[in-house]
Amino acid sequence: MTLARQGRQAPGTPELALSLQFARFDGNAAHRAALPRARVTRWIAQALQRDGEIAVRIVDEEEGRALNLQFRGRDYATNVLTFDYAQSPVVMADLVLCAPVVAREAAEQGKTLQAHYAHLLVHGTLHAQGWDHETNERDALEMEALEILLLGALGFANPY
Repeated sequence: MTLARQGRQAPGTPELALSLQFARFDGNAAHRAALPRARVTRWIAQALQRDGEIAVRIVDEEEGRALNLQFRGRDYATNVLTFDYAQSPVVMADLVLCAPVVAREAAEQGKTLQAHYAHLLVHGTLHAQGWDHETNERDALEMEALEILLLGALGFANPY
């Protein structure tokens, strides 16, 4: 895995070293087209509060399910898994997104594939920095409000 250092977007914006990986699966081309490196970098950087080293891996349902079972004890593929390794001084994390689940959810929610990926990458990046929506309702509401704000700044509609 090689990390390509991305320059600062604007003064004061955190730097991001991004690794963008795609597993081999049917329909891979549509997911690659929805995730150009520059946009993925922009979406993640929007949610970063400090410099980051983040690997994003787009996987099939089999790999997504296996990872969710191994690390969370849940026997199904989920949309995004965040593996956070450090939050300071640099955010270090892997974000694993399950392409078939993301595509299915985007269709069900009437969103473009790209809009749903943007939401999940912002969501996963917040998790990598310690945000949590599963422990209490107040934290969930704060995280949701922040996601809406960040995605709005990127030109995306409220994902909820």
